This record gives sequence, structure tokens and C-alpha cells, in this order.
Amino acid sequence: MTRLAGNWQFLLISALLKGKFFIRPDIAMAMGPQVNRLLSREGMEAAEDQERSIEIICVNESGKETKFFDGEDPNDNLSRLYDEAPEGSIAKIPVKGSMLKYGTACDYGTMELASFILEAGAHKNISGIVLDFDSGGGAVDAVPPLSQAIRMVKQIGKPIVSSVDLACSAAYWNASETGYIVADNSVSAEVGSIGVMMSFMDVRGYYEKEGVTFHSIYSNESGDKNLAFEKALNGEYDQIKEEQLDPLARQFQKTVRENRGSRLNTSVNGILTGKTFFAEEALSIGLIDRIGTSTTAVEIALAKSHANKFI
Repeated sequence: MTRLAGNWQFLLISALLKGKFFIRPDIAMAMGPQVNRLLSREGMEAAEDQERSIEIICVNESGKETKFFDGEDPNDNLSRLYDEAPEGSIAKIPVKGSMLKYGTACDYGTMELASFILEAGAHKNISGIVLDFDSGGGAVDAVPPLSQAIRMVKQIGKPIVSSVDLACSAAYWNASETGYIVADNSVSAEVGSIGVMMSFMDVRGYYEKEGVTFHSIYSNESGDKNLAFEKALNGEYDQIKEEQLDPLARQFQKTVRENRGSRLNTSVNGILTGKTFFAEEALSIGLIDRIGTSTTAVEIALAKSHANKFI
């Protein structure tokens, strides 16, 4: 595996601090210590020593597995993996942890995951894809790359299925795009949290105690620039909700309604306003399609790929 260098940590800090998220609040709260560690000298030095890896599994109908497990840039070897996989295989691609658009030392970003999905979708030996979700969500801009890749694979005519342990917020948005969602267990599997939040740290008080004075000066022609944010700094949140958060929340709700269609029981309290649901209730209200095991989604993708051959 290859050690990462460069400015990834600054991309991570930017993503965490700029702050519009489709994410569960408990996971968002956990991001604060990450920022503090990264901003410290010790955190920067430790981050340079981190390595990231990914495991992609190809499974055919006989159950034979071909695995790929590597470091910084698996694209060089993905073609080899798919070449070695038996014809008719299903590629199982993990979507784990907090979702960010760009990769970090520990995880691949959704831009990279999207490229893995597209390569699998284009390969002759891969007849379908399973996205293996274990994520509480992430940044708003992490959603479009996966959504676009999923839609392109579906346009090609290859089935794409979600296997979920945790698929909340941004992860649920993307899982819903696949069209078929399987909870991989009936104990811990959880979905939902359909909503949007933002957070930022107001550090002015800390630095003002150190003698720093903050000034924000805007052109006479720029009265609306950053107005919602400036109001939010003073505890006035209505404008930033109306202009930035509410439109995203409505788009999220619209997308889930479209993706789940008549299966979704929109009369259930909280289903589109941020509640989370364990597998059995999620199945009963149409957020997922089946409860199974870690292999169920692969079996379904294989069955769907076989059915496509006769259409």
C-alpha cells in the first residue's frame, strides 16, 4: 500500500468546516475531534503516516470470489481484477464511514468510488453491482458523484443493489438510487435520517480573548453577500434555513419519493423528516425491500442479471 501525501488533510478540514451535511447528528458531533486533531502539528504528522485501502469482491453464481485489496490508487489494478473475475460476476463495492466528495488518508471519496462503480459497470465480466453501505451519511456534495454513477450503470442495463447495515442520510439517498435495498441483518441494520443540517464553529470569542479583532467589510453593492451566514453568526437562523437548508431537504424528500415510489408509506410520522428506522419497521414502511444476510444482495443482483438476459 502507498502512503498518501499532499493536501488531502486540508480538503478534509474544509469539508468538515464548511458544513452542510446529510448526516446523523451523532456522527456529525464525532467530527469535531477530528478537526482538532488535524489542526494540531501532531495530527498533521500522524495523518501523513496513514494508509487507506479498499476491498472489492467479485462473486459469481457458483460462489467463487475474486478479491482485490490495495492502497492508494486501485484503478491500476481494477481492470485486472475484473479480467480475472468469471464472466457473470457481481462486483461488491464498499461505501463505508462518513461520506466526503474527495478522498482522505483513511477513506476513498465518492468521486473515486463512482469511478470504481463505472468501471465495474462497463466491464464485460461484471453483470451487476452491489453497493455495501455502512455509513451514517456525509457532506451534501458527496451525493451527486455516486448518484450519477448509479444512474449510468442502470442505463447500461446492469442491476445495482444496495446491501445495508447502516444507510442514513446521504448514504440512504444513494442507496435509494439503486432501486433495491436489502438490510443485511435484522438486529443492527438501520436506515433513514432523511434530512439536512449544517454546522460551523464560531471561534471569534476564543481569538478575541487573545486580542484579535474581527472585521467584515462588504461593498455597498454587495448587501446580500453572506447575509444569511452573518445572521447565523448572531444566532438568527431563519434565513440560512430558508435559503440553503430547506431547498436541500425538499430535494432529498422528492428524490426518495421518486426512487421508492408506491412502496413508500409517506403517512408514517417522521419518515421524510429525519427519523431513523431499524430493519423490520423500515421494511414495513417501504424504506427497504428485504431483510437478509451479507450474501442476499449478491444473490438478488445475480438473479436480476439473469432475468435481464431474457428481456
